[in-house]
Amino acid sequence: MEQRLPSMKAKESAMKISYSRRARFTLIALTALLSTGIVTDAASARKPAKDDGRVAVGEPIDCIMPSRLRTTNVRDDNTIDFVMDNGDVYRNTLPNSCPSLGFEERFSYRLSTSQLCSVDIITVLQTAGGGYMQGASCGLGKFQKMSKPAK
Repeated sequence: MEQRLPSMKAKESAMKISYSRRARFTLIALTALLSTGIVTDAASARKPAKDDGRVAVGEPIDCIMPSRLRTTNVRDDNTIDFVMDNGDVYRNTLPNSCPSLGFEERFSYRLSTSQLCSVDIITVLQTAGGGYMQGASCGLGKFQKMSKPAK
């Protein structure tokens, strides 16, 4: 009794149908999960910085003097604390999330004037081999003076 093997075209057709059904099922399942909120994008899954108890004092300002800057504290992809040489803390909440800023916790900036202002741009510095490479560039927001509340 002779057995006929399916032709190559028949195999390809069967594979396409099988692939098409799997793709359709995957798409339907993913759509259902997204609509229920079980699956979210990575940006919304990131946790904001832990509350440090500081409160805003006064109105935000447009610029700070980098010559008075002691250090910075990157809190997350959206927030940087600029600590001045007198201990004042100015929190800058970026208008948009800055990818990898919270992970790398380092950035560079170029001054267009003698001040660091809300119109300036920071660039995330990513670890690469033995040095750094430029990552995302992001605009700064206004600088809000922060204070620890009185006990």
